[in-house]
Amino acid sequence: MTAGMQRSDAAGPLDGFVTTAHLASFPGIEHKGGAGPRSGSGGQMGRLNDRVAIVTGGGGGIGGATARALAREGASVLVVDIDEAAAERVVLDVEQAGGSAAACRADLSEEGEVVAAIAAAMARFGRLDVLHNNAALTESDFLTRDTAVTDLSLDVWERTMAVNLRSQMLTCKHAIPEMLQSGGGSIVNMSSGASLKGDRTRTAYGASKAGVNALTMYVATSHGKEGIRVNTIVPGLIITDAVRAHLDAKMLAGLGKATLTPYLGQPDDIAHLVVFLASDESRYITGQMIVIDGGMSAHVGLGGDG
Repeated sequence: MTAGMQRSDAAGPLDGFVTTAHLASFPGIEHKGGAGPRSGSGGQMGRLNDRVAIVTGGGGGIGGATARALAREGASVLVVDIDEAAAERVVLDVEQAGGSAAACRADLSEEGEVVAAIAAAMARFGRLDVLHNNAALTESDFLTRDTAVTDLSLDVWERTMAVNLRSQMLTCKHAIPEMLQSGGGSIVNMSSGASLKGDRTRTAYGASKAGVNALTMYVATSHGKEGIRVNTIVPGLIITDAVRAHLDAKMLAGLGKATLTPYLGQPDDIAHLVVFLASDESRYITGQMIVIDGGMSAHVGLGGDG
């Protein structure tokens, strides 16, 4: 991967909390803040038919699974990744399954490239309803340089903040005005269990993801009455190629013991949650940090192996 690595294929240390969303309706915003079931041009029903989504870091394991899941529900998807070839492979998967998608290369730490990516979605599909902020620095060689604070180099800190946090601020900044033209939308940010508790390493990563949590609440508060919903997914261990690259079999086995489910998380588990948060089924959920970690954060020690 190049210096602009932006693919969210891994989650950090694996603890978190989830707040409870009320399930009542609120008059006046019934069709804002997410996509609902609508009949598409082919007459097929999908939760996201006639809607347009952007998935950043869309060429990776989680991003690719999410782009495919959104398309299966009827959305047209702009797959954004710094690795254009990876994005194009996901687009091919979507198209072969009968969906609609396009690829876009962008370094989302640069505001001009964010503006261009949003413009590409509007030019290709004519509207914007869903933004999934999934891009992050996950390349194993880079993460090994993200150390305890006394050994942490400033360039690692600044690059991590630029890609993991600034990119999400910039995409929110430029996506929201386009969403408002269609009456609202749903933004789904990606955080990490590393944002909620400390560790002996990956200081910059954890701090950047904590910033995502705060950003989510502030953007949700600022734009909620306009029909913009904003939530954060806080993943635990999700098995992707990037995870396998920096966790060996022994480490994975140990983490598996701490997971309460009899299986480890897969990219599709995140993708299904993104689809839910993008749809009107979640219309009363905003400003939340939603943990998806197989129960790893629900106990102490290795209580999950019994």
